[in-house]
Amino acid sequence: MVKIDPDRLLTDLKRLRNFGATGPGVVRLALSPVDLESRRWLAGRMAEAGLDAVIDGVGTVFGRSRKSGPALVIGSHTDTQPTGGWLDGAMGVIYGLEIARALAENDTTSHLAVDVASWIDEEGTFSGLLGSRSFVGEPVEESIRRAANREGQHLQDVLEAAGLAGLPRARFEQGRHVAYLEPHIEQGGRLEAAGKSIGVVTTIVGLRELRLRFTGQRNHAGTTPMSIRRDAGAALVAFIPQMNDAFAQLADADTVWTVGRIDLDPGSLSVVPGGADMYLQFRDANTARLQAMEETLVALVRDFNAQGPLNVELTTVDEPMEPVTMDAALAAHLASAADAVAPGQWLRVPSGAAHDAQVIARCMPACMMFVPSIGGMSHDFIEDTAEEHIVLGCQVAATAAAAILQEQWARQS
Repeated sequence: MVKIDPDRLLTDLKRLRNFGATGPGVVRLALSPVDLESRRWLAGRMAEAGLDAVIDGVGTVFGRSRKSGPALVIGSHTDTQPTGGWLDGAMGVIYGLEIARALAENDTTSHLAVDVASWIDEEGTFSGLLGSRSFVGEPVEESIRRAANREGQHLQDVLEAAGLAGLPRARFEQGRHVAYLEPHIEQGGRLEAAGKSIGVVTTIVGLRELRLRFTGQRNHAGTTPMSIRRDAGAALVAFIPQMNDAFAQLADADTVWTVGRIDLDPGSLSVVPGGADMYLQFRDANTARLQAMEETLVALVRDFNAQGPLNVELTTVDEPMEPVTMDAALAAHLASAADAVAPGQWLRVPSGAAHDAQVIARCMPACMMFVPSIGGMSHDFIEDTAEEHIVLGCQVAATAAAAILQEQWARQS
């Protein structure tokens, strides 16, 4: 069995953590100065591992093996949320780097090709899952032209300032890239609650991201009687319980929805809000249920507008993402590896989070593997995973990677 180097793995993970370290967490937003610095460091580490490493035209770091034959792509992302954890995405990228090294150092696997990726902007600072969407050949030029972050920086300008605009982009290579593996922290509490160390992912949920813009009338907060106010903020707040009740009638135990952001115009204590924006996301593994939730929301908006006197407009924030089932044959390799390395310590789990794997699955078989998140916490500075689980997960992933590639070689011989 191929053996990883735990010390090397953890050293690289902790070094990556230093880029944007903030308390116990990390702030490393996509294409920020510290993110770009970390990408240059990562490309250097890939080159030291014998990979041909580049930062491509959208910011993805891609390390291509020089070996011929079928290649397994292993990757995730290294950008973070505004209050991010140190392992979300980053662990999977460093797993890929360590697995590429470990296979190269083993005489029985040294001929196997592993390409390693850190996809840009998985977290959606500018345009969610941009790197993986570009990789599979989705036309992302319009996204690049119109995308901007919350500070108003335009993606095109940021790419040009970084010297990346116009550079070649990493792309799926038909005939070479045979499978994709994305190791990740669970970001939930199923594994910890079950006392297990490894999760073999079955399905990644789909999601919808929408904005509801309530329009009323600004007015003086002291002189405008309550009876004649057209308060957009109050209307938004009153709308949420109606939406919650309607969604609850459609939901099952794994359906989730979140009002993640509310903006008031003008946002002053002395002004009745004339405008209010609510940013809504909902997720489910069932496409029909997602559609039903969206139709229900449209009906609620229609009823609201019919009643007056305020108006609400529903628009899409980002392209909808459909649920994706992970490849059964690859999942079987992960399960076999877990049986060999961590017998009795694994189970099959769904992913409630979106991942690049669901995009990559459009062009080649894809699979995911989880390790436990302490307290089920992620997208927060306190996110963490026990080092023993990090190391164990990497050994399982390396074992599976070798088996996947050896099977591919056997098919071609």
